[in-house]
Amino acid sequence: MSYKQPDGFLSYVKEWEEKIGAFIELSGEKGAPVSQSPPSGEKPEDGGALPRPGCPEKAAALIRDLPFAVKDNIAVAGFSLSCGSKLLAGFRSPYTATAVRALWAAGAELIGKTNLDEFGMGSSTDNSGIKKTNNPWDLSRVPGGSSGGSAAAVAAGIVPFALGSDTGGSVRQPAAFCGVVGLKPTYGAVSRYGLVAYASSLEGIGVLADSAARARAVFAAIRGRDPLDDTSRDPPAGAPPLYAPADKTTPASTGGDPPALSGFSIGVLSPEAVARAVAQTAASGMNAGGKTGALEIAAQAAELESEVRRGFELAKERFASMGCSLVDVEIPSLKYGVPAYYTIAAAEASANLARFDGVRYGRRPPMAENPGELVDKTREAGFGDEVKLRILLGTFVLRSGFQDRYYLRAQRIRAGIKANFEALLGGGYTGEGDAGGAKNAAAPEKDSRAPRVDAILLPVFPSRAFGRGPSSLSAFAQKAADLYTCCANLAGLPAISFPASLEGGLPVGVQLLGRAFSEAKLLDLVEAYEGAYPFPHPQGYRAFWN
Repeated sequence: MSYKQPDGFLSYVKEWEEKIGAFIELSGEKGAPVSQSPPSGEKPEDGGALPRPGCPEKAAALIRDLPFAVKDNIAVAGFSLSCGSKLLAGFRSPYTATAVRALWAAGAELIGKTNLDEFGMGSSTDNSGIKKTNNPWDLSRVPGGSSGGSAAAVAAGIVPFALGSDTGGSVRQPAAFCGVVGLKPTYGAVSRYGLVAYASSLEGIGVLADSAARARAVFAAIRGRDPLDDTSRDPPAGAPPLYAPADKTTPASTGGDPPALSGFSIGVLSPEAVARAVAQTAASGMNAGGKTGALEIAAQAAELESEVRRGFELAKERFASMGCSLVDVEIPSLKYGVPAYYTIAAAEASANLARFDGVRYGRRPPMAENPGELVDKTREAGFGDEVKLRILLGTFVLRSGFQDRYYLRAQRIRAGIKANFEALLGGGYTGEGDAGGAKNAAAPEKDSRAPRVDAILLPVFPSRAFGRGPSSLSAFAQKAADLYTCCANLAGLPAISFPASLEGGLPVGVQLLGRAFSEAKLLDLVEAYEGAYPFPHPQGYRAFWN
């Protein structure tokens, strides 16, 4: 590493990395590029604009001269771009993602690429075709997925922040398992240029950080419209600003006492209500002669572990004690989120992963008689079981005659879920102000649908970090447990996961979900919570970063 490390940092990194295996490639290792900002031959002006309006100085102060890590499905020139797959093992990216360029411009330094579930498909990082990653809190448990390597690296204190990707909870769930902050931005708020596509309409680059303030700073650096990504957008006029204007102060920007939350209203999505709805769906499937075994497993997967329930209730009590008003809410279509999510995600994956054919890049078999055999052998040897399963599922739901029955129905459910959330949170921001959100967050908002609540509080995952072996969650149960996270992706809304408490020696994460481009409000809430109830760290953690 060329990064000027604090005393003892190199030995600290080596000790932790030997235990958790967070990195696929760590700068300075044999065959890996030496960390630079940016790497040799790669300049910010080569092939892409940085997000606008740029990184505020308040944000840059929490990023400058610090190391960071990037999930290995996000491109960085000269570094690995394996996507956690044997098919791409050893492949090096020829270009750099816009989000990484933005962090370089803010003065941060990349030190490595982190492990992930293959192509972002999984909830444990055990689906990686490259290596296993362990949870820093308990090495026998998974770090979550698919951004498990990034979450583990932050939790262990190797880096103060890292980039991941979130398609159905892949930033928030590992953040909850590892006890760090995980921010999934509004769809389009951060450029996806350089993110290897899995499910294009659902996924986006997210942030894992050691604190809410750091997550705010990183998001401030990477957000904004990018000419290289037509789905990217600047914050709309009237959206709450991440930092107050220079002539005003807010608790979030001064670094002083946590903000008073007396003006915030939080909708609480009752786990009991969700469990009842899923159980009713299972019962209706039984009455209709459906596969009751799968439906029963799905219903059981939505039930919260007792420790998670305690953490969730504690988060409610603490927000109430800080002045928030809590309102019980329901999302009627939430129970259909998982089947809709996996139908859409698999369909898009089957199209996006068709490019991995052994012809242009990636590993290929030593011999093939014809192009068809080349593709078959490449994918048979290169793709893992989970990736093959999702490609087959996606191909099935897109078949002629099946699109109306599965794919288009899933899209209608998606629209219903979005409408349910907007009925509670309000629609898009249409107030006065510039694209950077120059008006005060406390000023009235002009919106055709007045919000009932500022954010919705809900669990992240029904259990804490689970172990490996026979007692682990089955692959199907892991998918069913995505109930609490996947709906934010279906609706394109921002959500943030943070450690609510420590239960049984493991962190319990909860999440807040808000209206589009309301990241500032979510971060204000989490920063206040952290100020009153500091986040825990695993044994052996050292704080190298202010």
